[in-house]
Amino acid sequence: MINESLAISTVAVPALLSLLAVTGLMASDYYEFLGGRFVFKPLAAMAFIWLALVAGALDSTYGQVLLAGLLLAAAGDVFLMFESQGAFMAGLVSFLCGHLLYALAFLQLPIDTMGLSASLVPASLLVLITLNWLRGHLPGAMRYAVPAYMLVIAAMLVFAGGTWGQPGAGLIIVGAWGFAFSDVSVARRQFISTDPWNKLWGTPLYFASQMLLALSVACHTL
Repeated sequence: MINESLAISTVAVPALLSLLAVTGLMASDYYEFLGGRFVFKPLAAMAFIWLALVAGALDSTYGQVLLAGLLLAAAGDVFLMFESQGAFMAGLVSFLCGHLLYALAFLQLPIDTMGLSASLVPASLLVLITLNWLRGHLPGAMRYAVPAYMLVIAAMLVFAGGTWGQPGAGLIIVGAWGFAFSDVSVARRQFISTDPWNKLWGTPLYFASQMLLALSVACHTL
């Protein structure tokens, strides 16, 4: 269970910031207001960093490693604000490293082998279906970078499943899968179609997932 010392009011403030910032970000993207993106996206990223800190991220190895992953995710958010191939690559690397750190954070907790095994099939299916869907749309180096990225996502999902039975496992598993599916919206926008539908579901899913993962550290404070 979440640490009882974590007051609802303490969680509510970064959660409210996240809600307002994500709403502002989605409105800015819908109306193509570039200035709004540069205001609201960093604020939304700051909200999940803030939540992790007030939830006690510095009080456990799990929290510290997860916080490092959250910081890399926030860096990826900043890079993806810019519409260029170089910025996309920088964002891809940041998120790749973030996924690796999440996987490493999950490994700080006792591993449930049944949960680990049960995650292998759905994680593998996500990778295979996504890569088959993107096949023919990946230019140049992306033909190698995206499969590598998807394998890291699969590892993160499998290790998230391995936390089954631990405090906060629900937050971890739902957060990890939400993060993975939000990456699909980014891939669709980058390689398939730039229609607004990508962000209408991908943006709130991504930030909600980061908030769930950030909150999970409260279950593992010393």
